Amino acid sequence: MSEQPNSTTTNKTGPDAEYIKNLFGSISTTYDKANDVITLGMARQWRKQLVNWSDAREGQWVLDCATGTGDLAIEFKKAVGETGHVIGTDFCKEMLDVAPQKAAKQNLKVDFELADVMALDYPNDKFDIASIAYGIRNVADIDVAIFEMARITKPGGKVMILETGEVENPMLQKAIRFYFKNIVPRLGGWVSGKRSAYEYLQSSSGRFPSGEEFCDVLRGSGQFVKAEFTSLMGGASFIYKCTVKDSIK
Repeated sequence: MSEQPNSTTTNKTGPDAEYIKNLFGSISTTYDKANDVITLGMARQWRKQLVNWSDAREGQWVLDCATGTGDLAIEFKKAVGETGHVIGTDFCKEMLDVAPQKAAKQNLKVDFELADVMALDYPNDKFDIASIAYGIRNVADIDVAIFEMARITKPGGKVMILETGEVENPMLQKAIRFYFKNIVPRLGGWVSGKRSAYEYLQSSSGRFPSGEEFCDVLRGSGQFVKAEFTSLMGGASFIYKCTVKDSIK
């Protein structure tokens, strides 16, 4: 039985938690609109792809971490149906406050709870799937977050991660880098009035490992029997699919 990573074994490469909480709280009411503008609506499709690849099915239990305004949790609810159960969690109350009404508009029952992915108050082996979209790069300690998601997931269950990445094609890479460095902060600032928040989000994306490099981090955690990925738009984002092994608690 493995133990939760301690301060000497973890990758404490993430930002200060209070800073992130305040940042997302400041853009919560405009987050969805800004996200759609910045990604041209593609982030919604990528969330659907994550759910499809997870093989989520009727009756399963899903925990979506750093759910924000609830988009991924809502997509999972569509997949698991009325007999399934989805909980969306976030440690930013302002973001989470937006989520219930979005689910209600689609006549979907999703539970939303205030919780930190680094300290999940759920039993071992409770969920069939744990997920996080565009949140893992913003946690204070990546290893602890990975451990917690694996801990609450059943053996053989899936931990699904959607995160930004590095485009592989040199020409496309230049264009994408220019877009995210120069255009995204302006678009985000125009929609939200908080340009500095989107300047931070852009810079954090560029520093985070992606593709095979991040898969090595996932495999090195010792929590999974398999970790694989698929790239989106040539590497602008990646979906990671990890199969939880037994006896990780």
